[in-house]
Amino acid sequence: MKTKFIKIFTQNIGLKLISLILAIALWFFVISGGRSEIIIDVPIQFKNMPQGLELIDSYKTVSINIGGQERLLKNLKPDDIGIFIDMSKVEKGETYFPLSKENIKLPTALTIAKISPNRVKLVVEETLKKTVPIKPIIVGSPAEGFSISNVEITPKMVAIEGPTGVIVRIYSVKTRLIDITGLTEDFQYNAPLNIPEGNIRVSITEVKVNVAVEKGKIKGGRE
Repeated sequence: MKTKFIKIFTQNIGLKLISLILAIALWFFVISGGRSEIIIDVPIQFKNMPQGLELIDSYKTVSINIGGQERLLKNLKPDDIGIFIDMSKVEKGETYFPLSKENIKLPTALTIAKISPNRVKLVVEETLKKTVPIKPIIVGSPAEGFSISNVEITPKMVAIEGPTGVIVRIYSVKTRLIDITGLTEDFQYNAPLNIPEGNIRVSITEVKVNVAVEKGKIKGGRE
């Protein structure tokens, strides 16, 4: 009985090995069938920025090669993937942050084949706060025979906050255009501020502007 059992495994061993190899190859073919790879540009999300510091320069997105079943790749949603950089230990100045799979949120059934770039440059500055005057920007002219007698804004100052290198170059904040074309009477307007670019935060976003007009004198001295 024992001899028969042994013969089952020893007879035609060459054919059995070929069959085993074909079975393994078929298994790999089935498992890998329908697999594909896509490249996605993913926005970088920065978290845990220390108080008093500002990120002023960095890559905005990173390209990721993602592999997996075609069905899963087609159903991949923006919320399923993310790149996160922990800024809790960052210091003022310029540094390079290496990226790895640990920085990437991805469904477990998918794999990361490549990250490009695999490190990002970070430039960090200290936060600066200061208060600057607000300048109303008036365009146009009152109706013929009228002139502006006074322009008053409330409040006159605004607190601004942001990266030191940006804030030191700002000496005032302007309103958006205030058109007074054809004005014949006093005019009050809530004017939005024209906030400078560069991650600037302001204490208010608009001001009240009062434009007073008066009837001017006609040539020859008559009213």
